[in-house]
Amino acid sequence: MTPADRFECLLRMGDSALVLAQRLSEWVGKGPVIEEDIALTNVGLDLIGQARMWLSYAGEVEGRGRDEDALAFRRDAHEFRNALLVEQPNGDYAETMARQFLFDHWHRLALKAMEGSRDERVAAIAAKSSKEVAYHVERSTDWVIRLGDGTDVSHRRMQAAIDGLWMFAGELFLPDAVDDAARDAGIGPDLAALAAPWRSAVGAALAEATLAVPTDDWAQRGGRQGRHTEHLGHLLTEMQFLQRAYPDAKW
Repeated sequence: MTPADRFECLLRMGDSALVLAQRLSEWVGKGPVIEEDIALTNVGLDLIGQARMWLSYAGEVEGRGRDEDALAFRRDAHEFRNALLVEQPNGDYAETMARQFLFDHWHRLALKAMEGSRDERVAAIAAKSSKEVAYHVERSTDWVIRLGDGTDVSHRRMQAAIDGLWMFAGELFLPDAVDDAARDAGIGPDLAALAAPWRSAVGAALAEATLAVPTDDWAQRGGRQGRHTEHLGHLLTEMQFLQRAYPDAKW
């Protein structure tokens, strides 16, 4: 596996965690109840910590002197490698939880596979992150079930959220040459092999939530190759403003 491929692989993990953390931060002070406000903040902080580890290692592999802050705040949208799913707007609480639910179940499987990576640094980051993501999965699954099997209104909103985000989840299981190189080198997961256990876990939760599994398996892809929706540009404008306005500022 070339250093360039390893760099791309690390960016994909780090950028997805970073962008989702930024999305969750938009709920701070706006959660439906104070407990949820705090809980979402804690999940976001977990993801920021994970992003720092992935991006810090990516900067070392790249060898151009960029640390995790430079990679987070000094790249344009087309240079980000996050999954399209995580950049989608928060919408209502059903949409936020549906997005989290679909990503969390993939994240757990990917990290568990990466715990056995031949790259000891990757394995260590994955092992630490897995402990946090286990809680994320439990929490988002609980919310999908509560809203899906709740009132008529909550059920309708959660079904609409799952239906609307489903096409972005498929990208997580569509490998390209970088993913194949990582798999063959024993560094990254076999993405295609994660699809069956993901569908099983997600399907079981949706059944308990009295929600239907979408039948259209067409997948929107491109985020992990740098082709994004317009939503990422708006997100980065806010996230990167301070560093762009005052580069290299010291506090």
